[in-house]
Amino acid sequence: MSEDDVKALATIAGTATAAGTGSITVATITAPAAGILGVVGFTTTTTVALPVAGIVVAGCLFGFGVGKGLGVFQ
Repeated sequence: MSEDDVKALATIAGTATAAGTGSITVATITAPAAGILGVVGFTTTTTVALPVAGIVVAGCLFGFGVGKGLGVFQ
C-alpha cells in the first residue's frame, strides 16, 4: 500500500467520523404478535436501521476500490 493509499483511507475514516452516529431507517416491518396476542389482533413492529457512518464508509471504500481498479489512483 502506497503512502497515497494510506492518506486516502485516512480521509475515508475522517469522513465517517464527520458523518456522525445517526442512522437511516431502511424498512419498517409489521407482523402479527406472537401467541394469544396475535390471535386477538395485536401486531408488532420492527425497524431496520443502518448507521450513517457505515453507509459512508462502504460507499467511500467502494469508490476507492473502483478507482484503484480503473487506474485513477496509482
